[in-house]
Amino acid sequence: MSNQVIKGKWALITGATAGIGESFSRLLAEKGFNVILVARDLPRLNERAAALTTNFKVETKVIQADLATDDGCQIVEDYISTNEVEVLINNAGFGINKSFLVSDMTAEQQMFDVLVRTPMRLMHVILPQMKERGSGTVINVSSVAAWIAGGSYSASKSYLTVLSESLHTELAGTNVIVSALAPGFTRTEFHQRGRMKMSALPKFMWLNADVLVAKAWVDSQKGSAISVPGWQYIVLSSFLRFGPRPLIRKLGMNVRVRQRNK
Repeated sequence: MSNQVIKGKWALITGATAGIGESFSRLLAEKGFNVILVARDLPRLNERAAALTTNFKVETKVIQADLATDDGCQIVEDYISTNEVEVLINNAGFGINKSFLVSDMTAEQQMFDVLVRTPMRLMHVILPQMKERGSGTVINVSSVAAWIAGGSYSASKSYLTVLSESLHTELAGTNVIVSALAPGFTRTEFHQRGRMKMSALPKFMWLNADVLVAKAWVDSQKGSAISVPGWQYIVLSSFLRFGPRPLIRKLGMNVRVRQRNK
């Protein structure tokens, strides 16, 4: 896609103020998209919007919404239903650093609502519109954790990956793209916010958000159903997807246990 072709078109990004979402906001603005930023933190939303306008000369809109709530999800649904959005990046998310057996049910429900309910509902609104006009891109930020047994977070990401694959197949030949981005450990605020211990992770396993977002966009426009950035995670994901499940289950649980703060 060239900037001339996409000038004036809009991209909506959830979780847009930091990490992978913030990287997507800059990448899409650089490509000429006007950007709708969705997050809870209004000051950070306004700061990001101003920076995009200044640096890339695009239009921006901010939507303050808590996607863990029905009202917050409805705000974004209503916006999509009444405005033409060419690109949707379902990125908002967080993790819980506790065993499911002792975790707080409210936190579990909120994580489910952000990781599963919201992207499902937003896609249910936007994809018929995209199909009708014959263009559009949806990238769902999943994780390599979708292929391990790592509690409800892994289960949520597995849902998102499988739904993305299903919709990608269903929409083949329509010029509507649905793709899942499955990154590994990425230098963002995610692990700090989840209070996860990451000091033991080798440096070569960390990914750069800007690099993986660029690859995700290229892969989606090439028609890939799943984008796995980084050679290390291409190798790892192949093992996780096709290796013996008893071993994969043990590996996933060991990773989760090592991340927990005692």
